[in-house]
Amino acid sequence: MVNELIEEQYIIEIGYAPSTGGRRPLMYSLRPDVLYVVSVAMDQHFSRIVIMDMNHKQVTECERFQLPLGKNPQALETLLEKVESHISRSGIRREKIAGVGIGMPGFVDAAKGINYSFLESNGRSIPQYLSERLKLPVHIENDSSLIALAEYRFGAARDRKSAMVINLGWGIGLGLVMNGELFRGHEGFAGEFSHIPLFSNNKLCSCGKSGCLETEASLLVVVEKAREGIKEGRVTTLKSEQLMADLDMASMAVIKAAEKGDKFAVELLSEAAYHIGRGVAILIHLLNPEAIVLSGRGSFAGKIWRVPLQQALHEHCIPRLSANTVIEVSELGLDAELIGAAALVMDNYEKGHTKKTNNTVMAL
Repeated sequence: MVNELIEEQYIIEIGYAPSTGGRRPLMYSLRPDVLYVVSVAMDQHFSRIVIMDMNHKQVTECERFQLPLGKNPQALETLLEKVESHISRSGIRREKIAGVGIGMPGFVDAAKGINYSFLESNGRSIPQYLSERLKLPVHIENDSSLIALAEYRFGAARDRKSAMVINLGWGIGLGLVMNGELFRGHEGFAGEFSHIPLFSNNKLCSCGKSGCLETEASLLVVVEKAREGIKEGRVTTLKSEQLMADLDMASMAVIKAAEKGDKFAVELLSEAAYHIGRGVAILIHLLNPEAIVLSGRGSFAGKIWRVPLQQALHEHCIPRLSANTVIEVSELGLDAELIGAAALVMDNYEKGHTKKTNNTVMAL
């Protein structure tokens, strides 16, 4: 079988493994260009598209574009046009593409192919609609679940039996790894960490309720507080024009200022981290995870998150429960969702081929 795969140019020889006492075994790997995957990472305001090879190496330049999802009935059509255009410009033949993986915010029922929050599809299956137009398999999943999948397979949660992967972004998403598997809940909605009601602040959340964690700890709130602080004359190296740019650039400006020791920027991120820690304490009491992984856009702030989050755990968590839970900061960063989308495609690709093989064996 190995010789056949080599002959058909699916796998290549990559050298010898270390000897355990006998003859050194040969090692093989999939050829990176055997198949490609189109990865799409979406949030409420921006989307990114890239094509990856089998080693998760980006073979096209990552295309970033503004695509507001809220109250935008044309969002699905715009997404379709962008994906089609990216594939066409890549020059890669469609038969070499295993599929399209899309991570998106909102209440995503991956089994039915419906996003109940965004991407209005009139009850149609989003993957089915896109697949018919693109002539490729399409798979969708909640963005935080895909980030957790990427961290579990390739990142800070690798080899962990249980981990909570927190997606630090415009909301506070959560992906759950339990007993070595991604936990999605009954309908795929598990992990709505952003909407735990922790505050009596009378601030309206994007979900329509008030007092949610998101209203005090998201990057969107951090940027808003930074803008207010500058108007009030707070001493900071941050400039008003940096914060009036698009949200992505504004949030990165705050993070970079904090990394350089700007007291105001550090204060803003520390306050958000402490609030997140309060929510994490609740999750630890319920799930007792092996690790907490800080991932997504906000993970660029790195160690700045650790101390205030840990302080919140000391104050609000029973020590016996949190004593052996480690806090990790992702090294995948903003690429986590793209990598997770690629992994989603390959998981479904493998399942499809296994099913075909089993059906063939049964027929024989």
